[in-house]
Amino acid sequence: MKDKVALVTGASSGIGRASALLFARNGARVVAVGRNEGDLGALREDARDHSGTVETHLADVLEYSQIDQLVSETVDQFGQIDVLVNSAGIIMNGTIEDTSLDEWDQMMNINLKSVFYLMQKCIPHLEASKGNIVNVSSVTGTRAFPGVLAYCVSKAGVDQLTRCAALELAKKGIRVNAVNPGVVETNLHKRGGMGLEDYERFLANAANTHPLGRAGHPSEVAELIYFLASEKAGWITGVTYSIDGGRAQTCAR
Repeated sequence: MKDKVALVTGASSGIGRASALLFARNGARVVAVGRNEGDLGALREDARDHSGTVETHLADVLEYSQIDQLVSETVDQFGQIDVLVNSAGIIMNGTIEDTSLDEWDQMMNINLKSVFYLMQKCIPHLEASKGNIVNVSSVTGTRAFPGVLAYCVSKAGVDQLTRCAALELAKKGIRVNAVNPGVVETNLHKRGGMGLEDYERFLANAANTHPLGRAGHPSEVAELIYFLASEKAGWITGVTYSIDGGRAQTCAR
């Protein structure tokens, strides 16, 4: 990954942050995108001794003019984009009966529409570099879970977007894959409104819901993202890859 340019969204925390650090540790020039300036600054400090570099970019993936600026400034500065990691996302509770149209739209816009738009804007540059895309989806993209309807649908959309784009972009030499984590220890659920005590119980229950007996760590998912983005995965495209402690293999009982 030395001297390759990786554009990573959702890099303020969680899987995006772990991915940005791993790419930089392996020599990449990382453009880390997020909404929290303080967290991005801490990320830049943590990567200071890595063989690669981390440049931070404050942006909201819902502001499409900011995405245009992000892509153009990355190419102006580095001359290329080799890897796009779409890790930005949110989760909210809601059923078919009580999810409002505004909540539905917000989930689809952040988790799916922004991914589509970033992919579309990066295609010319990824074609030039024969680069690739890794999208962060979820076990909820492959399995149904009650109480998080819009989130499940948005992640299923990410999976199908990944597969369709992989077929369409193969002739351009661009690979497109996704990872589907189970429960991972990040700020996702707390930012979605889950209180601290409920979140601690939620993590503890991962011992029951995941056959391997625990929640995952962002660094573990980052390792899979890094592999899929590397030349070692040069014959892999269109994959939605479970990394969930076996959760997708279980059935309600």
